[in-house]
Amino acid sequence: QVRLVESGGGLVEPGGSLRLSCAASGAFSSLDVMGWYRQASGGQREFVASITSGGALNYTDSVKGRFTISSGDRKNTVVLQMNSLEPEDTAVYYCHALRRTIAIPTSTLREYDYWGQGSQVTVSS
Repeated sequence: QVRLVESGGGLVEPGGSLRLSCAASGAFSSLDVMGWYRQASGGQREFVASITSGGALNYTDSVKGRFTISSGDRKNTVVLQMNSLEPEDTAVYYCHALRRTIAIPTSTLREYDYWGQGSQVTVSS
């Protein structure tokens, strides 16, 4: 129903910058949240940053002041600008989208999650 395709990533030295992009396509009316998660080797997938359809931003504490999430120039896209990268940022970064629906007349909330294929970010000297 929703396909997420990431671009960007790669190898960068500590203190450097990278930019990740994610484009959503498919049969959907709206996406309520788009953002990024990451998973380091041997670790758990963790939240990084998100932006809602209303423009609200959210970041995990470890990236505040260094990463910026924003809507892309093209429709249904998001961009994650990563500055002052640290070795601890090394991970596979996954684009994520959330779609919420309210069923009528039951007022049942449903949430649907969509994931990109992942993009490797490596920060090393």
